[in-house]
Amino acid sequence: MDRFAPQKGDKFSFGLWTVGNTGRDAWGDPTRPPLDPVHSVHRLAELGAWGVKFHDDDLVPFGSSQHERDRIVREFKQALSDSGMVVPMATTNLFSHPVFRDGAFTSADAAVRAFAVQKTMRAIDLGVELGATTYVFWGGREGAEVDAYRDPGEAITRFREAINFLLGYVRDQGYDLRFAIEPKPNEPRGDAYLPTVGHALAFIATLDHPEMVGLNPEFAHETMTGLNFVHALGQAIEAGKLFHVDLNDQRMGRFDQDYRFASEDPKRAFYVVKLLEASGYAGPRHFDAKAYRMEDEAGVWAFARGCMRSYLILKEKARQFDADGEIQGLLAELRAADTAYAGPTAATGYSSEAAAALKAQSFDAAAIGAIGRRQEELDQLVIELLLGVR
Repeated sequence: MDRFAPQKGDKFSFGLWTVGNTGRDAWGDPTRPPLDPVHSVHRLAELGAWGVKFHDDDLVPFGSSQHERDRIVREFKQALSDSGMVVPMATTNLFSHPVFRDGAFTSADAAVRAFAVQKTMRAIDLGVELGATTYVFWGGREGAEVDAYRDPGEAITRFREAINFLLGYVRDQGYDLRFAIEPKPNEPRGDAYLPTVGHALAFIATLDHPEMVGLNPEFAHETMTGLNFVHALGQAIEAGKLFHVDLNDQRMGRFDQDYRFASEDPKRAFYVVKLLEASGYAGPRHFDAKAYRMEDEAGVWAFARGCMRSYLILKEKARQFDADGEIQGLLAELRAADTAYAGPTAATGYSSEAAAALKAQSFDAAAIGAIGRRQEELDQLVIELLLGVR
């Protein structure tokens, strides 16, 4: 039996927009035909995936009649039932149609802002109908190339107004639904609002119901501008705001490439998997990536299989890390040295007595600073583990 074959319990998921990507880019036409959502559900299930996700327009094309919408949803529900697949998350396409050329929630045009909120309410209804319990907000067109007209502070105010309104709608409808904001620094806009996990965390704290809103950090988005996704993920977890996660891979400093998970930086991917598994995160392991443009449909399914397989291989490597005697011995030595100090610290919380004691404490900075951290040894052990020689 293949121990790296995905199972439903692994909670792997893909978007209709990921496996359904046609290979079109800014310089070339599609290289493969669109995939029917029902077909995608069945193929993903055969590969061992657990969930499927969608933008509203991925499932029900923009402008569809009510009759057509009902038919599509009915057939999609049947496919979910037949395959045992679930819809844990949904979202809204607020970026493709020309009406959103200069933003959706942050558009300067009040009519566009109102339309964006209306479209999202209807998409929320659709997502909940199909079982979604998380709703993601990626501000694809929420940004600017020119700052001469729109004040960025005003744009954030408009963003807040929209999210607060939608929070009110969800509460009024009695939906069991949480929101997750997905940061991205740029693309398709020259500069995007809420570009990083840190920006999004600060924004969430200003909302009417911050307890209902968390984060959907993405590997590629934090990596694009040279940030460390493992650190962003750790901050989201520490804040109790990791509601969803998008896994893929990315070359630093490039456009949003959405490569197959762990295909470019397996060491960084290893630490992502290790952190997710150690944190107790119980949500979907969602692959927001796409097959290379040169692939046909067979390549799409090879891509999906590869994402899941790489995650499981790295999960096994994380177990090996925890069981490796030399690695754990070195960690124990470092931790023992790091906890040898028994004097006053900030960890006990502030009091005037604690402050006085810490100010009076004597330190030999030269001696402390002379101690090597042994990170070269530790990192080499990790590299050997990942290369399969341990």
